[in-house]
Order: sequence, then C-alpha cells, then structure tokens
Amino acid sequence: MQDEYRTVARAGVHETEVNRSRFLCAIAPAATEREAQEFVAAVRKEHADATHNCYAYVIGADAAVQKASDDGEPGGTAGVPMLQMLMRRDMRYVVAVVTRYYGGVKLGAGGLIRAYGGAVGEALDALGTLTRRRFRLATVTVDHQRAGKVQNDLRATGREVRDVRYGEAVTIEIGLPDAEVPAFRAWLADTTAGTAGFALGGEAYGDA
Repeated sequence: MQDEYRTVARAGVHETEVNRSRFLCAIAPAATEREAQEFVAAVRKEHADATHNCYAYVIGADAAVQKASDDGEPGGTAGVPMLQMLMRRDMRYVVAVVTRYYGGVKLGAGGLIRAYGGAVGEALDALGTLTRRRFRLATVTVDHQRAGKVQNDLRATGREVRDVRYGEAVTIEIGLPDAEVPAFRAWLADTTAGTAGFALGGEAYGDA
C-alpha cells in the first residue's frame, strides 16, 4: 500500500477561456469508480448543450483505476492530458470533467492538449489539495477510572480518536502510523500501570 496520496480538498468548478472557447472544469473526490461515473453523468446532464464533456478519473491510492474520455475531441487531445495532469499532481480518488463551449476558433491539437490539461491544473490550484496518510487502526480498552485521562492525553498528543464506546470497560479506537506502534504500546502501559488492553486492526487513510 502507498504510505500517502493526495486528493482534491473539495468539489467545485473552475472556468477558463481560451480563444473564445469556455472550459469549465468540475472536480470532485470519488471513493469508487461508480461515484466517478455518476459525477461524470451528472455534469453531462447539466451541460447537455455543451460542445464536449471530457473526463478523467483516478481511483485507488496506487492509481489502480485510470480512465479518460475525449468525448468527440480529436483522439488524445482532451481526456489523456486531463489524466496526465491528475497523475503529475499525484492525485488519487478524484474525478475531473472539462466542459467545452466552442467559441468559433479552432485550437489545433497542441492548443487542445494545453487547454484541457491546463483547465484541470488551474482547477486543482483553485480548489486546493490535501494529503492523506496511511495509518494503523488500533483499539485501546481501559477501565472507566482511567478512561478520561487516557482520552485527554491522546487528544493532547494529536492522536486521532475515531470512536469511543462505553460498556463494562471503555473501548477507544484510534489511528496511528505503523512506526509509532511500539512507542505507543510503551506509553499506554506506563500511563495505565499496565492495565489497558491494546489490539491492532487493519489499515486506513486519514488526513495528514
């Protein structure tokens, strides 16, 4: 698994104009290929009167799924440069649709490549990106007497507390980098006088 990846900070639209043609780049996070396809369909429906609605998306922290469409533009002049821009920026779990309203001036192959790739780059700059880092899920089990202090200490040291459940004991779910597991175990044993339980779970990604 990748240790980290970048994605778009929020969904949005950014417009540019090249030789009287309008290029509207709509970008959104997409957790699955289906989400990406639904976003593409929604944009195409909204801009059904546009000359072209070209798209590109990258799904998976390792970029396992990469798709692009020129939607009637000359082959390789729209979707591919859009996809290349996403990959150049190390973007993952993201979908981009560039809607073109033709302005009467032909741009030529080189001009189209620059326009479509540039529209995605400018949209990423405008909307912002964020880094998500891989971490290990872990469960801490502690008695009620010590639970409050443990939670406060976790938050004070910047640990991500994902869930807290109260039963006979208190179960706290956290996320931490693999490299920090041994030190965390030692800290927990010291803080709780060895009374806390600690179990490692799977892996996930969270904001860096």
